[in-house]
Formats: sequence, C-alpha cells, structure tokens
Amino acid sequence: MIRLYHIVKSYGEHNALRDVSVHVERGEFIYITGPSGAGKSTLLKILYGAERPSSGKMLVGGLDVTALDRERVAQLRRNMGIVFQDFKLLPRRTVADNVALALEVMGAPRDQINRRVPAALNIVGLKGREGSLASHLSGGEQQRVAIARAIVNDPAVMLCDEPTGNLDGGMAVEVMEILQAIHRRGTTVLVATHDQGLMDRFPKRVLRLLDGRLSTIEPPKRRSVAPGVGPAERG
Repeated sequence: MIRLYHIVKSYGEHNALRDVSVHVERGEFIYITGPSGAGKSTLLKILYGAERPSSGKMLVGGLDVTALDRERVAQLRRNMGIVFQDFKLLPRRTVADNVALALEVMGAPRDQINRRVPAALNIVGLKGREGSLASHLSGGEQQRVAIARAIVNDPAVMLCDEPTGNLDGGMAVEVMEILQAIHRRGTTVLVATHDQGLMDRFPKRVLRLLDGRLSTIEPPKRRSVAPGVGPAERG
C-alpha cells in the first residue's frame, strides 16, 4: 500500500532521513521507533504530505506522491487520519464540533456529519459526551476525541505521532487498545513511539530509526505482560 524508495530529507546540511526504503502492506499495524531526533516525526510528515522528500520516491496505492502537485496531495490526505501527541483540538469548541471539523473542511453534507460524528465517538468510548467542551476533558479523553476526528471520514491509513506521549500509563494503554480496535476494522495504522513497554504489550512489526537511517525492521514479538497483570487490566 505504501512504498518508500531511498527517501532522503535534508534541512540545509542536516539529513533528517537518509536513504529510507520500506514497504507497508494494506491492513498492517507498524511501529516507527528510535531515539529523539532519529527521524520518526519527519518520516510521518512525508507520509501525510506535510513535507516533501529531498530525493527518493513514495508510492501510496500505486500513486507516485512525490510527483503530485499540492492540490493532489491535499486530496490524498483526505484518505488519511492523523493523530498528534498534543491533540490539536479547539479547546472552546465541543467534542462534536472538533470531530465534525474533519468532515466540514471536506465539504461533507450535514446529514453525513450528523451520522458519522456519533459513530466515531462511539468507537472511542465517548458516546454521550458530544456537548462537552474539549477544554473540560482529561488528557486521555482529549486524545480519544483526536482519534475520533482522525477516523470520522473512514480513512484507509492512520498515522499517529507519539499518540501516548502526554498520557500516563493507564491512559496510554487505553489509547493503544482503541488503535488496535481501529486496526482490526481494516485500517492501516502507523504509530511513531519511543515507548518500548507499549510495543512489548501490543507487539507488531517495528521500524527502528537511528540518525535518520532505517537501522532494523523487526517482526512482531510475543506479547509481554508483567507478572500479575492480566491482558484486560489497565497498566
């Protein structure tokens, strides 16, 4: 579904990404990890079109994204859901307003918005909170709203940049469980994270970056659960 060939991204003399090549199959769940400054966020920005590679080629669904103009890239992004570490919600707008915004910018009709917003909130466990102000929610709830906004248009691909970075352990696990459920619905999910504990608890294929290079591609490991902690418990 996503094919990267020899991607390089340079900012002046600094190479944020160096010769990155990887294939992501439709319906995969993949972690992108590595230390701070390894290139995780830069790679995601290239995937969702916020940055263009300095060289190399990226294909999405067989389409050469690196050859598209800005308007075509914007159209491609409509089939992607994006979740950030800092939520990026409008604090003085309601939960429903924040989720609906993703559809409004696409020009979706009101009846479709009224149907899809509650359905997305139900998936993330926020049914009944449509009228709450975003600023009145906990961090975990705000990230759930951000996830609902990302999936409300039923994207084929979901890109998450440190989605649990501002959450405590229990909330982080809950957010990861939601992402797992979205993946089971058929969405291709890529998560940039440095949290090895979550990757061990929810094992998937791992792309490990180091100094902008793809140092290793690791297959899923057997799930790791701490002694005395059941799979359904919040850690």
